[in-house]
Amino acid sequence: MAAKTVLKRQEAAAPAPDAQRLRAVAGYFADREAGENDRLIYERVRLGIMSALSVNRSMTFAELKELLQTTDGNLSIHARKLEDAGYVACKKRFSARVPKTEFSLTAKGKRVFARHLEHMEALIQAAKGT
Repeated sequence: MAAKTVLKRQEAAAPAPDAQRLRAVAGYFADREAGENDRLIYERVRLGIMSALSVNRSMTFAELKELLQTTDGNLSIHARKLEDAGYVACKKRFSARVPKTEFSLTAKGKRVFARHLEHMEALIQAAKGT
């Protein structure tokens, strides 16, 4: 019984979290507009693809593979998921009979990634208490 009383006193004494900061962080997860697709970019390789394409107009399959240090199959599957969600555009062409696959972010992909970055910034600010 005494342990419960001490715990209740500690809870009562703890300062209430800043409601504004909590809304900024929690709002990302509660946003019905976001849906399940936004969670696609949380996987390491997909987040790497989105990050790399956000700072480069486009990148080839070989460039992404080297940058992310992944296999052909792994990169292909993750890029396809992003393409199916409408976040990444894929253009295939031939150069001297060698296939070249080039990826770029779509407008939707840019919005989703910017939203992800805003959420990460809100989390950082909330963790710092600013």
